[in-house]
Amino acid sequence: MLDILKETWSWWFSGAIITGIMFLLLFFGQSFGFSSNLRTICSAAGCGKSVKFFDFNWKSQIWNLVFLIGAILGGFIAHQFLSSDEAINISSNTVADLAKLGFSAPQSVQPAELFSLEAAFTIKGFLILAFGGLLVGFGSRYAGGCTSGHAISGLSDLQFPSLIAVVGFFIGGLIMTFLIIPLLF
Repeated sequence: MLDILKETWSWWFSGAIITGIMFLLLFFGQSFGFSSNLRTICSAAGCGKSVKFFDFNWKSQIWNLVFLIGAILGGFIAHQFLSSDEAINISSNTVADLAKLGFSAPQSVQPAELFSLEAAFTIKGFLILAFGGLLVGFGSRYAGGCTSGHAISGLSDLQFPSLIAVVGFFIGGLIMTFLIIPLLF
């Protein structure tokens, strides 16, 4: 069983699992999105007493908090007990593009020059992470949800605003990839 868990799974298997979860959520009248957990946590902490946005029945969202905790624990368990020591297989074109920006070939999922503790404690790394986090938080609030909420839940529910948001996410990703990252690095 452990060998099966350590293998790379096909994309269609993940898609089938996501489809099943979305069917159950839609059937029970729920919507999915990780950024809504931030609002729930703030409401549970009592922020609803001073900010109207956080004044709602947060107990109705406990299922989403459990999902968040499960995702964090699942990521930890997968990294600690199910990951292999072999380097990930990345396209040679991606490695060449990263080299043009001054990044070495990643030994894990992300380049260490951006996502290591050493990089986070440099002035440039800290500013990039802080400004990026601010933009993600602002964007999630402004768009009425995060990428997972709009791309998975909103599109499953055939919501036109989610389609607009997802198109915007892709355009933003292209601008970041081809214009902003080359300027920064």
